[in-house]
Amino acid sequence: MAKTFYTERDVEDLFRQGIMTITLADDIVMTDLAYERANKLDMKMVQADETPPAAPIRPYINTTPSKSIKKSVNNTSNVQIQNTSRVAEIKTKVRETVKNRMGSSVDAAMLDAVIDRVAKDLGLG
Repeated sequence: MAKTFYTERDVEDLFRQGIMTITLADDIVMTDLAYERANKLDMKMVQADETPPAAPIRPYINTTPSKSIKKSVNNTSNVQIQNTSRVAEIKTKVRETVKNRMGSSVDAAMLDAVIDRVAKDLGLG
């Protein structure tokens, strides 16, 4: 079965023609740039889920903690202090690892912002 590929330019052409919905199927492939461009142009992409076509599915990142995990956490101040301390420890280890691998080419402020954003997305605060 032949596949249809959409590039950023194809998406822009569809938009200029007034087409605001792209139906994605198994035989349709969008490049990452095409997907991003369609989002910027507020085009609807009808598909089974909202994952970019080339993105890996990582349930350990994309899902929220289950109810059983939430129930098992005691909200006392002692647990919150331990959790905050553990998150800070993880952030420090990540920061050190990235600096060791990347050297001085890493912008410290940008690295901290990325680490904070990922921690927030993971529900670590």
